[in-house]
Amino acid sequence: MSDTPSSPRGSRAAPPSHTIGEPGPLSDRAGNRVLVPAIQGAPPRPPSDLIRTLGGLTMGTSWSARVIAPPGVDEDALRAAIEEELAAVVAIFSPWEPSSEISRFNAAPAGFWAVSQPFWDLLDAAMNLGDETNGAVDPTLGALVDLWGFGPPGPRSPLLPVPDDAEITAAMAVSGWQKLRLNRDARGVMQAGGMKLDFSGIAKGHAVDRVSDRLTAMGATSHLIEIGGELKGRGVKPDAQPWWVEIERVEDSPAPRTVAALFDLAVATSGDYRRAFVHDGRLYPHTLDGSTGRPVDNNLASVTVLHASAMMADAYATALTVMGPFDGPDYAEAVGLTAHFVERTERGLVERMTPAFTALMDDAEQGQPG
Repeated sequence: MSDTPSSPRGSRAAPPSHTIGEPGPLSDRAGNRVLVPAIQGAPPRPPSDLIRTLGGLTMGTSWSARVIAPPGVDEDALRAAIEEELAAVVAIFSPWEPSSEISRFNAAPAGFWAVSQPFWDLLDAAMNLGDETNGAVDPTLGALVDLWGFGPPGPRSPLLPVPDDAEITAAMAVSGWQKLRLNRDARGVMQAGGMKLDFSGIAKGHAVDRVSDRLTAMGATSHLIEIGGELKGRGVKPDAQPWWVEIERVEDSPAPRTVAALFDLAVATSGDYRRAFVHDGRLYPHTLDGSTGRPVDNNLASVTVLHASAMMADAYATALTVMGPFDGPDYAEAVGLTAHFVERTERGLVERMTPAFTALMDDAEQGQPG
């Protein structure tokens, strides 16, 4: 599995799948779908009445933040903290940086290699998700990501836009989460020789969580963080409103305009329109299925997941895309995920949603946010 973030070398980038915005007055919400999580009691007041807006570039995409910090924590301190966390993620997990820890591992000769604690923690989480999803999350697909033109080497030649079977077989020989060996006592990871790890399916979500945790530790307990379309909100605004985001619809989607209240909640979307190339009339999206060595081809246009963890939302959105329009919803319902699916069919776009997603809509109908 790979849900590769936008990169300057990418073949086709699309705008983030969520936009930060307000749902408008209640009187203007007719026909909208409003998602509101259950909240026990009154939320704590934010640490001040001032919302600071920051932004920049990272991981080949953009980041933005709306932060309510306590008195004495100025904008420079907030920006420095955010950029420090983002730089740390890039230094460890970006295959686009030749000096990053993941690039060094991917280029290393065969053998066990000790890795840093942050590297180990994210790899361990990805491997656990690989076990849970039977490989729909797979952090070992870097060779396939590169082969299909979505990695650091850049797009394939227009003369050979699609790999042949021999190339795919060769890349699959050094891929697969079941082939990766870990030494937990030594915090060691086996490089079998030619294996390339790739955390693109969870790295942005992980970065969002890191930034959110860092701001919370600084006393900025109310904030909305976005990196390349993955978002997380904590706390509420000075007017006691939650952080509202509008979830972008697939073009021609039957779904109404959807706004979600991110109160201690994250949202991530995997979509076939976000980064892909077209060859002979067929769309090749960036999400790869490790069981076939090829981009997914199951007619899912998008999958949106809401979760307390941005990393988990990011990973599950891509995993459900790999599972497809039937196994994906079944799995999501079985494990209680809050998920929304849009499938391309001969009848047009069809949406499906899990009971947990529908419950957020029910909450909105029973008590509109004030």
